[in-house]
Amino acid sequence: MEYDYVIVGAGSAGCVLANRLSADPGVSVALVEAGGQDDKLEIRMPAGFAKLFKTDYDWNYTTSKQSEMSGRELYWPRGRVLGGSSSLNAQMWVRGCQQDYDQWGVPGWAYDDVLPYFTKAERRVGSNLGGVYGTAGPLYISELRSPNVTTAAFLKACEELGLTRLGELNGRSNEGYCQTPVTQNRGRRWSSADAYLRPALSRPNLHVITKATVDRITFDGRRATGIEHSGGTQVRAKVEVILAAGTIGSPYLLMRSGVGAPGELRDAGIPVVHELPEVGKNLQDHLSTGVFVECKQPVTLSKAEGIVNLLRYIVLRSGMLTTNVGEAVAFIKTSAEEPAPDVELIWVPGPFLDHGLTPPTGHGLTVGVVLLQPESRGRVGLSGREPMIDPGYLSAEADVRRLVAGLKTAKQVVATAAMKPWAGGPMAPYWAPESDEELAQWVRERGETLYHPVGTCRMGTDDASVVDPELRVRGVEGLRVADVSIMPTLNRGHTHAPAIMIGEKGADLIRGYKA
Repeated sequence: MEYDYVIVGAGSAGCVLANRLSADPGVSVALVEAGGQDDKLEIRMPAGFAKLFKTDYDWNYTTSKQSEMSGRELYWPRGRVLGGSSSLNAQMWVRGCQQDYDQWGVPGWAYDDVLPYFTKAERRVGSNLGGVYGTAGPLYISELRSPNVTTAAFLKACEELGLTRLGELNGRSNEGYCQTPVTQNRGRRWSSADAYLRPALSRPNLHVITKATVDRITFDGRRATGIEHSGGTQVRAKVEVILAAGTIGSPYLLMRSGVGAPGELRDAGIPVVHELPEVGKNLQDHLSTGVFVECKQPVTLSKAEGIVNLLRYIVLRSGMLTTNVGEAVAFIKTSAEEPAPDVELIWVPGPFLDHGLTPPTGHGLTVGVVLLQPESRGRVGLSGREPMIDPGYLSAEADVRRLVAGLKTAKQVVATAAMKPWAGGPMAPYWAPESDEELAQWVRERGETLYHPVGTCRMGTDDASVVDPELRVRGVEGLRVADVSIMPTLNRGHTHAPAIMIGEKGADLIRGYKA
């Protein structure tokens, strides 16, 4: 099988690339995905995403033991299905702020350069969202259809603390609080597969290959010629191979194919095609912790799975099962020296424990605390048939300090007058730590990923970077990376939005277009 372009990974960016590249009837495109169809009810139902964790729809990764996290191995879910992680995520459309993209220092990737690609993707639904959003794109952006009654109380609590009410969360600055915009259409998840892939499936020049785990990129000298997937089947690329396999998959495939740190490749018995030592390095992730309290009234998501709510969702597309779980957010600075928010508070009208895998024992409320700009760095490496994932959590002491400061603000939120009718005492396993030392201990013992790894195929203008500003892998030909692994630093938001943007901009770079 031979195509002009072979795209690896049908996730957030991969679906965008497949749509935009195949829009030209003169080129042929293959999209290769390890997972299967996105046909499960829990994918369509916004509140059902945790039911997909640790299933066949999930890569079900585990990190190496984290010395600063009480020696724990942490669970990292990643989508293994059409739509990738956009079929498993909490649907929060949070681009980040201007500082995030300007700080990259990469020509063509400053905020004003990438903004047109965000708006190109977006289709604003409803009158309550502000004017920063696009109106004609394929990806539906809406307000939550049936917000929980406690969400209004959280917003009032933020006002009580003197935070700024944002009319638009996705403007140049996101300092303040707001209800969360979501990628939903009439109460239904709207993934990148819904927005981009499904409308393109009827094109004769687009071929989607599912349940095909890519083993390696094939090379002729230093030119990428295609890929080899499960069973030794080869798919050849006449023009380019484009990796959109994500922050874990893309560097892992590069290394398995002989592009990476030469010592690591030789130790693994992999012939070196090109020495590129930074492949897999620069791993960053949003580490999260939180405050959990009992709810005084039985109104939370703990009762969402009843038959009445299920019928209401199926018939009316409304009710508790339309929730994205993270119904509102606040972006705050933990010190005046921060150039932009360094901590995010996420309001969950329920006890979101253990990634939602542990059923709640009662009604509770969660204020999540997310470290937005970690100084810690980790890596993805080779470990036999599975990638080695070491995020290096809390290896920088400043990360602990910022999370402790964020927890103190979260504690203030649940102590406000606005929350008094709802927020009760601590809910196990939360034990209401007070001192800085106790709060740090809570982070180390119970902190978890917010599912936003980036950075392992860093983009830059320097020779050490993995890809150049055109997303071409340095030192080889016919090979690009177009996913969030190319981000030099994390955004102060969530990573689905920049993944879509990277797919949109990457497609234009490949085609030689300008926004």
